[in-house]
Amino acid sequence: MTNSTARPRARWVLSITDRIAGGLRGSRFGLFGIAVAVGVASGIGAVVFRNLISFLTWLVTGQSEFGQDGYVGSSHLPWLGLGFFVLVPVVGGVIYGPLVYRFAREARGHGVPEVMIAVAENGGRIRPQVAVVKALASALTIATGGSVGREGPIVQIGSALASGLGQWIRMPENRMRILVACGAGGGIAATFNAPITGVFFGAEIILRELSVEAMFAVMLSAMVADAVAIPFLGDHPFLTGFPSGITLHNPSNYLLIAVLAVLAALIGLLFKTVLYKMEDLWDLIWKGRPEWARPAVGGLVLGLLLLALPQMYGVGYPVMFKAIAGDYTLWFLLILVVGKMLATSLTLGIGGSGGIFAPSLFIGVTSGMAFGVTVDKLFGPAAGNPALYAAVAMGAVFTSAARAPLTSLASVVEMTGDFTLTLPVMLSVAIATAVSRGLSYGTIYTTKLLRRGQDIDRAAPWRAFADLKASEAMRPLGTRLDLDLAHPGETPEPLALRGRVRVSHDPQAVFATEPLVDVLRQVREYGRDGLPVLSEDGRHIEGWITDQSVLEKVTEELGAPESQPEPDEAAEATIAPASERGQRPSTPLTGYLIAELTLAADAPEIGQRLGAVAWPDDHIPVSFVRGNRIGVPDADIVLKAGDRVNLLARSGR
Repeated sequence: MTNSTARPRARWVLSITDRIAGGLRGSRFGLFGIAVAVGVASGIGAVVFRNLISFLTWLVTGQSEFGQDGYVGSSHLPWLGLGFFVLVPVVGGVIYGPLVYRFAREARGHGVPEVMIAVAENGGRIRPQVAVVKALASALTIATGGSVGREGPIVQIGSALASGLGQWIRMPENRMRILVACGAGGGIAATFNAPITGVFFGAEIILRELSVEAMFAVMLSAMVADAVAIPFLGDHPFLTGFPSGITLHNPSNYLLIAVLAVLAALIGLLFKTVLYKMEDLWDLIWKGRPEWARPAVGGLVLGLLLLALPQMYGVGYPVMFKAIAGDYTLWFLLILVVGKMLATSLTLGIGGSGGIFAPSLFIGVTSGMAFGVTVDKLFGPAAGNPALYAAVAMGAVFTSAARAPLTSLASVVEMTGDFTLTLPVMLSVAIATAVSRGLSYGTIYTTKLLRRGQDIDRAAPWRAFADLKASEAMRPLGTRLDLDLAHPGETPEPLALRGRVRVSHDPQAVFATEPLVDVLRQVREYGRDGLPVLSEDGRHIEGWITDQSVLEKVTEELGAPESQPEPDEAAEATIAPASERGQRPSTPLTGYLIAELTLAADAPEIGQRLGAVAWPDDHIPVSFVRGNRIGVPDADIVLKAGDRVNLLARSGR
């Protein structure tokens, strides 16, 4: 096949692909269609991840779940004896420590805060390799004794898959955030067979809003993900160890529920405190040493803890079921509560990868059972089944730690399969939320961000204009330009102005439907003199937007007096290099570049009105700089030496 025949075919394929992507970007039904695809990916990801954990655990221990039998070593490594508990976490750290450090450092820890900050401040952008690295690192951590859960990893895996798909389609930021929440909700729904919990997790914890469009998209994703996972993981309630039909026999027992809710809330806050104090301790101990080796060395300490309390090995669901069945005494239940706090905090403090949802459930079940056993001894059968208090505390501990009452309520009811628990759990999570909010500002998720100086709970002044879109603040171009996708890869150079261009760079772009709060951040990040605005389907350039035009629109809406940017600010504004932008969102504008033309003293345009200059074809003035002032390229401006004109130019003409 010759190049002459291959190029038209490539252009045709590219055009069709772009049309499809534009349709998906530009319509609500497109969002819902992508949400379904995210649900499929999240469901498959959850199945693969759970089976990966089971396989690696079997490979190491000879069982798919381990630790519930106490001092029983690995059947695959019998020659190690009880030394297995000490050595295996070290071996695991040797493998996953360098893996995380080399390929995706954000995969370290429990993962949910990284997804939350990606949604709140990074436009929902997550590096695609995070899904693979998180799956491998978390599975290795759990299989080799790490006392963490599956929820954090599956949230990060599902979110990374969703973000990767959204970036490939070039979704606007506002919809990219929804897709990330879809991935998180789908992952939770599939791994726990709890679609309602997945919906609330995605909306309440990740997206942090309950708009109709977002809720419907997350619902679709959670439903599809669970439907995909059921043939592989079964359709039974996740926590099968709970007895069914446990109810309060006397309304006065709600007083006991209220007391337990307060105690559980305090336990949840204690868990959060221990978690971050342990991280601080290991940061102090390991200061100045290579981070990739931290999990291996710390694994020795974790191994000694497992040797003292082998029930802390792995996620711990079989131990929870034994606790609910009444197999443990009161004093041992209390030991399990303290042990899980320490083991989880230690696993994450040394650099392990895993979630805190399952440990919160574990702590809630064991502390609730301890409370239930106590009130049973004090009040007899009138107090009710101790397993009831285990379920109540399970929801209250997580609510206090994560401050997510809707997610907690749904998780307890769905994962036990017992809707008779609804009323007592509602009371407990309401009280736990009030206690947690009264005693602590950050949650177990947001505290990690607060320690970095990132407060996603702060009052956001931009909510006053959250409904404004880029199309309302942009300056329309004189001509609507079609995107040229026919010359990908050609050298972008404005040939007609060769030798006179001071600076040129590939432009980023925003969509006309993006909220101004997202647009403003991208303008400040990528566009010193503004950014082109694409049509809803991404096929046309409709206008040009600057931080000044955004400010003017906002002040117009709020009725505030307009202000001008400081001269120094305009003069010193720059485009951040890629190394500093990190994972900032990027929407490259194929086929165009921004050319900055500086007028020398002998330039032919000197003395002419800007609107009278015969610019080369496909060169449109988009901004004008004189001295320290950046402004609109008004047609009546008389050009002087030293003026700079920024032109949106077609590349590779």
